[in-house]
Amino acid sequence: MKFSSILLLSFSLVSGAAMAGGTTEAGVGGALGGVLGSVVGQQIGGNTGSAIGAALGGAGGSAVGADKRSRGEAAIGGALGAAGGNVVGRSVGGNTGSLVGAAAGGGAGGALGNYMGNKSDNDDRRYRGRDNRRYDRDDHRGRGHAYGHRKHHHRHR
Repeated sequence: MKFSSILLLSFSLVSGAAMAGGTTEAGVGGALGGVLGSVVGQQIGGNTGSAIGAALGGAGGSAVGADKRSRGEAAIGGALGAAGGNVVGRSVGGNTGSLVGAAAGGGAGGALGNYMGNKSDNDDRRYRGRDNRRYDRDDHRGRGHAYGHRKHHHRHR
């Protein structure tokens, strides 16, 4: 790849920071980061450098595009997907296959990691507070109707 295409890929990855916040953005960031990291790693360290660069680029790109609370999960997914896609793509289609594999793997891994991070947050939130039946069963009942000063000593006739 020429230097101009590497520069274009890096600018598009940096511009992903402006629209950070969703599963789609995490996927796009992971794909761009995986390709960019794969190209730079190939120039520096051959096939092994290409896989390592794809992992680092996929992690960075996915984290840039992911939601604030699930950046770690998206980074792990983008790294594993981009590195795995790079290796599988190289065995199937050579250098071009490694770039396509890094893009596909980084995109899918980043999007999946962001989705799973959001799903985990939603599951954790459900068991907090008054929504839980165990909370009510363990004598944490509500205060009833808030009548203020007439609440405790009121006699029914």
